[in-house]
Amino acid sequence: MSGHSKWATIKRKKAATDQARGKLFSKYIKEITLAARQGGDIEANPRLRTAIAAAKSVNMPASNIERAVKRGTGEVEGVHYEETQYEGYGPGGVALLVEVATDNRNRTAGDIRHIFTKHGGNLGEAGSVAYLFKPRGVILVEKAVASEDTVMEVALDAGADDVNPEGDSYEILTPPAAFEPVKEALAAKGIAVQSAELAKIASLQVPVSEKEAEAILRLVDALEDHDDVQKVHANFNVPDEVMARLSR
Repeated sequence: MSGHSKWATIKRKKAATDQARGKLFSKYIKEITLAARQGGDIEANPRLRTAIAAAKSVNMPASNIERAVKRGTGEVEGVHYEETQYEGYGPGGVALLVEVATDNRNRTAGDIRHIFTKHGGNLGEAGSVAYLFKPRGVILVEKAVASEDTVMEVALDAGADDVNPEGDSYEILTPPAAFEPVKEALAAKGIAVQSAELAKIASLQVPVSEKEAEAILRLVDALEDHDDVQKVHANFNVPDEVMARLSR
């Protein structure tokens, strides 16, 4: 699972810029709006609770969050977004699963196909790579916050599947149903969470060279830069020293 965490680290560093933060806000607003369609009560709507927590973690103003929830529940008018996903392969045979929220499926499909082609990838048919990815909760805790034994004990007791050291953090993997209970258990023990998301993780990781990794990250960056793209999942794995160079 190390490919996911290394990639997440790069994305967090990039999100520090104002321009990147603005795009991140837009994605979270869409996710909150979509999640709120299932109800505006965060206690009864885990997806909405997770989306709002993620938005707060990047200091999104409360007024923005409130408006997004109201758009989702229908209290105020807004654009109607449709959720779909695209599947394909990038350089080095890496599988990519692209989640989007769009108000124009035909436009988005053409754009995504163009991005794949431009960056040496191929857009596939529905089902071509989705079977490789399974929903998982991914929680990162900085090593400086608590010992590995403590994090492991709390997380596993709360239902986590595994805890792995990844650079300066511990990566906690959970089934989707245990995502919230594990976060709550960590909070109860005073263990601060660095980041937490519901992701789709591939059971099979594809090792890639530094050149291939550079090409894949360019493709991923282009996809994530598209206004309709919410998340990009990939199954590449890169040695720590290579990822360190790429993240500078």
